[in-house]
Amino acid sequence: MKSDIQIAQEAEQRPIKEIASKLNIDELQYEPYGRNKAKLPLNLIDEEKVKKSNLVLVTAITPTPAGEGKTTTSIGLSMGLNRVGKNAIVVIREPSLGPVFGIKGGAAGGGYSQVIPMEEINLHFTGDMAAVEKAHNLLVALVDNILQFKNDQFEIDPRTITLKRVMDMNDRALRNIVIGLGGTTQGVPRETGFNITAASEVMAILCLATDLEDLKKRLGNMLIGYTFDGDPVFARDINAHGAMATLLKEAIKPNLVQTLEGTPAIIHGGPFANIAQGTNTVLATKMGMSLADYTITEAGFASELGAEKFFDIKCKSGGLEPVAVVIVATIRALKYHGGAKLADLANEDIEALQKGFANLDKHIENIQHFGYQPVIGINQFATDSEKEIALLEEYCEKKGVKVALNSSWEKGGEGAEDLVQKVIEAAESYKNTFKFLYNNEFSFKEKIEAIATKMYGAKGVEYSLKARKNLEQYEKLGVDLNVCIAKTQKSLSDDAKLKGRPTDFIITIRDVEIASGAGFIIPIAGSIMRMPGLPKVPSAEKIDIDVEGNISGLF
Repeated sequence: MKSDIQIAQEAEQRPIKEIASKLNIDELQYEPYGRNKAKLPLNLIDEEKVKKSNLVLVTAITPTPAGEGKTTTSIGLSMGLNRVGKNAIVVIREPSLGPVFGIKGGAAGGGYSQVIPMEEINLHFTGDMAAVEKAHNLLVALVDNILQFKNDQFEIDPRTITLKRVMDMNDRALRNIVIGLGGTTQGVPRETGFNITAASEVMAILCLATDLEDLKKRLGNMLIGYTFDGDPVFARDINAHGAMATLLKEAIKPNLVQTLEGTPAIIHGGPFANIAQGTNTVLATKMGMSLADYTITEAGFASELGAEKFFDIKCKSGGLEPVAVVIVATIRALKYHGGAKLADLANEDIEALQKGFANLDKHIENIQHFGYQPVIGINQFATDSEKEIALLEEYCEKKGVKVALNSSWEKGGEGAEDLVQKVIEAAESYKNTFKFLYNNEFSFKEKIEAIATKMYGAKGVEYSLKARKNLEQYEKLGVDLNVCIAKTQKSLSDDAKLKGRPTDFIITIRDVEIASGAGFIIPIAGSIMRMPGLPKVPSAEKIDIDVEGNISGLF
C-alpha cells in the first residue's frame, strides 16, 4: 500500500477556481494563495443559510497508539455525501508543527481520504499559526515593556502575570524559564515560560470570534495579571488589542482547499482538545454551513474532551446545533482498551474486544447527555475479522444505536456509503433535542464537577490549594465563563495509564488558569502539560526534501 504522502503527491489537484465554483463562489470573491489554496472573505457567511444547513459532528472513542481515524472518517463522509448527490463540505482544524515533527504526525486524513495539498497543509499552510503566535507574543512583549518603562502608571504586580509566550513546536525545555537577566537594560527578571501555539488564548479567541470586531473585543478582554492592589489588568487597559487584531486580519479568514476527490474543504484554526477547545473556528463552520447543505466537522480526541467542548463552548458561543453525531471506533482500539497488547491488535481476539465495549459504552452515554443518539462509524482495517465486525455490529444494534462500516481510508468516498446513509437517516430524523451539560448559573466548581462526573465517570473532584485560590479569584471577576478542562486524551480519567472505562476514580485539579477573552477558565487535571515535548524518536528525523523540492516522511 502506498504511503499517505505518496497518494497525496500523485493526486490530481484541481485549480482552486474549480473548487470555489462548486460552492458558487465567484472568482472575485476569494483570495488565491497560490494555485490550490484560497482565503474566503467573511461576507460569504449567511446566517439564514446557517439555520437551514445540516451540521454533523464527528468524534471518537478514547485514542490509542493504534489510531482511530477521526479526520479520515470526516473527509470520507463528506466525499461520500457528494457521491450520493448531497452538497457537502468538510470543515476541520489546521495541523500544528508540534505534532507533525513530534509523534502524532499531520492532520490531513489518510489513505484515499485526505485533504490536499497535504504537505502545504501540514507545513505552515497560509501562515495562520504564525499570525496567532505573533499576536500572542506581541501582547507579552508589551507587558514586559510596561514593566521596564512605565509600571508606575499601571502598577502591574509581575508575580501575578500568568501569560506565557508561545511557539508552534514541541519544546519541553521552554516550559519554565526566567527572563530579564543581564542587568537593568535587559528587562525585569521574572519566572515565565512557553506554551505551544495551539494552547494560546489568542488561538482560542480566533476560533470563537464571530467577526473582526468581536475578535478585537475578545483580545481586549484577555487578563494579563493584577495590580499590587489586587485589581485585574486586561489587554485593553494597555491598548494591545488593536495591534493584535491587525496581525490577525488575514488569519481570521477561513482557508479553502479540496479533498482527493475534489470535495471542497475548509481548514481553519487549530486548538488541541486536551489543552484547549479542540475545534475549528466558528467562522469556518458557519462558512461551510452557508455554502453547503451538509457540513461535516470534527472535535479533537474523544467525546469527553473535544465533543464536550464543542457542545458546551463552541455551540454556545456560535449558536450552533448539529443534527447528527458520529462516534468513530475501530476494532483495534476496542481490543486495546480490552487489554490486548499493541503488538497483538492484528490478531483476532473476541475476549479483548468484548471487554473493550465498555469504553464505547461511555462515549455513547456521553453523546446521549447532549440529547443525541450517535451513529457508530467502524473505521475498518484489513486485519479486522468478520467475526469481530459482526460482534461489534450486533452489540451496537442491541444498544439501539445505528452502526456503519467505513472503509474510506482504502476506497475514498465510495467506502463511506454505509455511513453516509446512516448519517442522512439520523439528520432527517433529528428533533431539536440538543441540550448543554451545564447551565450558565452554575458555579465554576459545579461546572467542573458536571463534566468530571458525567463525561469522565469520576466519583468526585479534588482541588489543590492553588486551584481553589484561583477559582475564588476568578469568581470575584463576576464574569460568566465556561469551563475548558485540560486533561490527558489517553484515558477517560486524568491518569493516562487507565484504559477502558475506569471507575471509582477522583479527578485532581492541580491548577486553574483563565482565558477571559475566549470566555472560559482552564482547570488543569493531573499531569497534563500545555507545552508538549518531543518523543525519543521524533517524526522530524524521518522528514526530508530532495533537490527538486519533493518532501518525504510526512504522514
